[in-house]
Amino acid sequence: MIDYFLTEEEQMIKELARKIAEEKIFPKREYYDETQEFPWDIVKVMAESDLFRIFIPEEYEGLGGGVMALTLAVEELSRGCAGIALAFAGTALGTFPIILFGNEEQKKKYLPRVASGEVVAFALTEADAGSDAGNIKTRAIKDGDHYVLNGTKQFITNGGEAGIYVVIALTNPEKGARGASAFIVEKGTPGFSFGKKENKLGIRASATRELIFQDCRVPAENLLGREGMGFIIAMKTFDYSRPGVAAQALGIAQAAIEEAARYAKQRVQFGVPIANFQAIQHMLADMAMKLEAARALTYQVARNIDKGNTKISKESAMVKCLASDVAMEAALNAVQIFGGYGYMKEYPVEKLLRDAKITQIYEGTNQIMRNIIASQLLKEVK
Repeated sequence: MIDYFLTEEEQMIKELARKIAEEKIFPKREYYDETQEFPWDIVKVMAESDLFRIFIPEEYEGLGGGVMALTLAVEELSRGCAGIALAFAGTALGTFPIILFGNEEQKKKYLPRVASGEVVAFALTEADAGSDAGNIKTRAIKDGDHYVLNGTKQFITNGGEAGIYVVIALTNPEKGARGASAFIVEKGTPGFSFGKKENKLGIRASATRELIFQDCRVPAENLLGREGMGFIIAMKTFDYSRPGVAAQALGIAQAAIEEAARYAKQRVQFGVPIANFQAIQHMLADMAMKLEAARALTYQVARNIDKGNTKISKESAMVKCLASDVAMEAALNAVQIFGGYGYMKEYPVEKLLRDAKITQIYEGTNQIMRNIIASQLLKEVK
């Protein structure tokens, strides 16, 4: 094992998340994958274990662990089930805008609620605004001491389950992306409802829903930052949250390697365990090498963020892209090593393959990640 020189607190967080994964998530992952129910019982365990406090600053009832602590927890939880882990990771995604851009009153109002276990969601994506995030259509029109929101958000993680939503909407459509603003909207606000819950290939324990705003009146005090900062807030949020997607991918890849290695030692063909065959050994070796490389880069970027490095768009895109590609390859190889059994639902690797795919898609497709990396790289080279 490579020593990543975790602090005592980080090691405790890692061990706690692993304990929750092994004792609470492993026994129920198949159930939640089949039923698509939201795993409230496990979310409650996470909250009671103070897991939601780790990425919240200490002055708002958190533990101040930052992105590194979050990364360690998400990785271990995702080793158990990436869909269940997303209730936690998606909450961090929705909370980062408040941590980064909220004023003191907003932080005091909302961050302690998150620290105690309230689920949060981040709402940017729309039917015609995926990779083209600047193409959002949801409007927010100032009306006295309120903003009136109208529009629909799509594919929102924790949608319908979260109590707090950060929503990106246009306050000045003529300015395009520069006319977007960010708002905190609470569940139960009149005019705010939920549409279709998506029936997904993977991460089926995670709720993915439409958000519908019909003359939804949001107090002006719930504006994050100032008008026109919405797109900046969204992009900076992704800089902080993409190591969390990488961590989810690391957990999936770790589980794939463990399952494949265990099975290879048990499965006998031609009179010997298939682990004896060099072809299998090379597949496992490649999976392990790539996972450790992705883990090292992910941890380093997370530490850079916590040290206050604000110019991390390229590196954050790198870890999300690399780790998700590694997870997909590891899960695919695990299914191959299991052979026909790997295709069957009674074995765990087909679920890992289904769960891995989304890490290459959400919070920016890996094609968009490569665009970001190349763009920054070309600017840096004089």
